[in-house]
Amino acid sequence: MREVNMENDAVATLSSQIAAYEEMRDVLETDHFGTWVVFHGGKLVGAYESFEEAAQDAVHRFGRGPYLIRRVGAPPINLPASVQYRPVYD
Repeated sequence: MREVNMENDAVATLSSQIAAYEEMRDVLETDHFGTWVVFHGGKLVGAYESFEEAAQDAVHRFGRGPYLIRRVGAPPINLPASVQYRPVYD
């Protein structure tokens, strides 16, 4: 049962990272358009030239996360439900 709570916590945390990104969208698109940004703890922690740089630094600083890595100015990606969710077995 704890696994379900951990997943719910991760989803809630990721949602807060997305909200923080959205709040800063105008500034990010002005100052960092086309770069990859990392959000953790509801704050922008860095802007990077490549996804690999962003991911490397995020993993080094925060381990497995959760954190948000997003390319500034890129349209949102819509994943099918089969990719977004996985079944949880008791």
